[in-house]
Amino acid sequence: MTLRITVIAPLAFILVAGLSPVPAAGQQKSLKEQLVGTWQYVSAVNIKPDGSRVPLFGPSPEGRISFDGKGNYVLMVARSGQPKFAANDRNQGTSDEYKAVVQGSIAHFGKYTVNEAEKTITFNIETCTFPNWNGVSQKRPFSMSGNELRWKTPAASSGGSAELVLKRLE
Repeated sequence: MTLRITVIAPLAFILVAGLSPVPAAGQQKSLKEQLVGTWQYVSAVNIKPDGSRVPLFGPSPEGRISFDGKGNYVLMVARSGQPKFAANDRNQGTSDEYKAVVQGSIAHFGKYTVNEAEKTITFNIETCTFPNWNGVSQKRPFSMSGNELRWKTPAASSGGSAELVLKRLE
């Protein structure tokens, strides 16, 4: 009898533990879990209605997007090498200086959700440097491969659509 309990009890424990809903070591993380972190822009291309492709922020955009595990994000990207304001005062820029900043950058923050089945991110934009996006939700299809994140913005702030490529920062 003691031998049966000694052999059967551990086997029963192993069997029950194997059926446990706790994820096994090495099981793949959800898309949202994989998205969490900080990403650096590699490219941002605007696709015009005629099919032409134009870099949104020049050939080497400078920017980051950070996603936290609680559904918050912050995004900022700018054209590299933007000229400095001659007056050295952001409230004293010329029309051309202001135009270069607006056309050469965008930033927004808010909440995000991930639809695992559709492989989409929805940005619930609270505030944006392009005020037309304040309070707007935007769904964007995305993919991840290794340390690369890609998504499409169906209605880009500069017209047409946009394709973005980012890499994870360590």
